[in-house]
Amino acid sequence: MAESKQMRVYLDNSATSWPKPPQVIEAITRFLTDCGASPGRSGHRMAISAAREVFETRELVAKLFNVPNSDRVIFTSNATHSLNIALKGVLQKGDHVITTTFEHNSAIRPLRELEAKGIIEVSVIGCNSSGYFDLEVLKSSIKPNTRLVASIHASNVSGDVLPIEQIGEICKSHNLLFLVDASQSAGIIPVDMQTHNIDMLAFTGHKKLYGPTGIGGLCVANNHILLQPLIQGGTGSQSESEFHPDFYPDRLEAGTLNTVGIVGLKAGVDFILGKGFDNIQAHIQLLTLRFVKGLKTISTIDVQRTAMGSLRVGVVSLNLQGYSPSDLAFALDSEYGIMIRPGLHCAPLAHRALGTFPQGSARFSFGCFNTIAEVDYTLEVLRKLNERKKNTQRS
Repeated sequence: MAESKQMRVYLDNSATSWPKPPQVIEAITRFLTDCGASPGRSGHRMAISAAREVFETRELVAKLFNVPNSDRVIFTSNATHSLNIALKGVLQKGDHVITTTFEHNSAIRPLRELEAKGIIEVSVIGCNSSGYFDLEVLKSSIKPNTRLVASIHASNVSGDVLPIEQIGEICKSHNLLFLVDASQSAGIIPVDMQTHNIDMLAFTGHKKLYGPTGIGGLCVANNHILLQPLIQGGTGSQSESEFHPDFYPDRLEAGTLNTVGIVGLKAGVDFILGKGFDNIQAHIQLLTLRFVKGLKTISTIDVQRTAMGSLRVGVVSLNLQGYSPSDLAFALDSEYGIMIRPGLHCAPLAHRALGTFPQGSARFSFGCFNTIAEVDYTLEVLRKLNERKKNTQRS
């Protein structure tokens, strides 16, 4: 096996996907070169062109997630921004929220802040003894003041995919709002807001939708969900009023939009739809299963995932005996050009549930552009690092 510091294997796609499809780079460059104006702020041709790009992206995202009305596709800076808008915009004094042990800090931290201020109650539920998300505990946790269930779709730590269709059915039958964080699933697993009874869906563009960083969104199912704005300001609409507009999407979009990011997101979604969910999922499934099968031949590796995961989002977290997650990540990068993410992955509750708190784990995450050769190379390197550690311990 050739060892080369110049070799570059990017396995951190759950943080940010790389590389981006050529059409994403081309779309961003073309917009900055030919347009670059602010949408909805002027009547000249470049502003109109920018507004058209924004509108077409709303329509495309609405198609992707089956949002009933594209006006309820709200553009944000990322999923964290979206989740804060959703949680702080809909929850009121005395509300009870049910969430899961799989959540990212982008959901847990705003919930804990609201809880610490005495505004809401929070219940956190996890898996049953078989390792499956406990739907029965979810049902039994519902109180008269329960207002909302907040659930991640796919764990960024273990790759587990939660049963959002069943959770949505429970929410609908109990007249509860259902908020889904699709940061890790959007672009790999089809998400249908209407079929899955999702009231609010948060997503980010820079992961499996292959857009740039700094763009995300919040999709709201219907006009009956009137979220309070997180911020107020310029919208380009109703400029004569000193009060913020109360209609979607302007209600939740204040200030100049990240039009460059929106254009890149549009190209990323076009790429996903053109390639096809089945093809993307099959490729990532192939890589992930090959990786996990290879890991089983290394007895000193412990893979962190529960029985419920189907590995469809390409996330595998592990610990190699004798290495801390950060030491392993450093060795992989500095010696072999393999880039991963160590630590707690902004999901301490998940690591507590998996028994890997506080040290965390080393996360390997695959994307569209990874190859079988990269998987095999990574497995060979892990075997070599394992043997090195064994030899060091013997001497």
